[in-house]
Amino acid sequence: MENELKRLKKIAIQIRRDIIETASFGKGGAIHVGPALSSADIVTALYFKIMHVDPSNPNWEDRDRFILSKGHAYAVLYSALAEKGFFPREELMTARALNSRLQGHPVLGKTPGVDMVSGSLGNGLSCGVGIATALKMQCRHARVYVMLGDGEIQEGMVWEAAMYAGNHGLDNLTAIVDYNHFQSCGAENEIMPLYPLADKWRAFGWQVMEMNGHDMADIVRGLSMAKEFAGRPVCVIAHTVKGKGISFIEHNNKWHVGRCTMDQHTQAMKELDEQETAVEAGLM
Repeated sequence: MENELKRLKKIAIQIRRDIIETASFGKGGAIHVGPALSSADIVTALYFKIMHVDPSNPNWEDRDRFILSKGHAYAVLYSALAEKGFFPREELMTARALNSRLQGHPVLGKTPGVDMVSGSLGNGLSCGVGIATALKMQCRHARVYVMLGDGEIQEGMVWEAAMYAGNHGLDNLTAIVDYNHFQSCGAENEIMPLYPLADKWRAFGWQVMEMNGHDMADIVRGLSMAKEFAGRPVCVIAHTVKGKGISFIEHNNKWHVGRCTMDQHTQAMKELDEQETAVEAGLM
């Protein structure tokens, strides 16, 4: 297990490198750096440990589905898909550019490996509920994972979907809240506080788990346990840091969207190299 965790941590570091590279040299301009970095460890665990997907057959009917409801964080999804082999890593530099397969929000049917169009916040869980219901009706064992932003779940539509999923016992559905405490315009607790978040999900009939969204062992353990609950959907509240992994981006909401200068790129890459060295040495 130790070697497996080391492998996953190194992949997460590479995904963060890809995010910074795209934010530095991509043809499509500024990207949502902070929201992508906060979810990198979770997305890594999903694509490289938990989910069953096949890059050679993106439309495999029995695949697990991942919906990035917080679609503005597309850089983390595209980086994971490239690392997994759905398309060449070089294509990441075209994100948000005209005529690219990698648009500024994921597009079903355009980007290999993308399971839902996302962008308008609040829609992902409803689509996930629909897909999970269809899989149940077809007697398929595939699972659906929906990643939501904490600011996003201020949308009423999210709670309509949560009510349906709880009432219909969709135990093939896992919602993951990237709880980094920021949204585009500022701190979540100053705009629309969510506390008590876990109690809200429980009240809608969900099994609730909380985890450290940057502790790979905790992430793998939590997402593995989520598969085992029968009779109800699971909400995983992942406590994260916006901009995680890059010192000058962490907790800095100015990096909700941005573009790196050459100096910032150099510093970020140095920090990520140091993290990889620490992982290799068993210090991280």
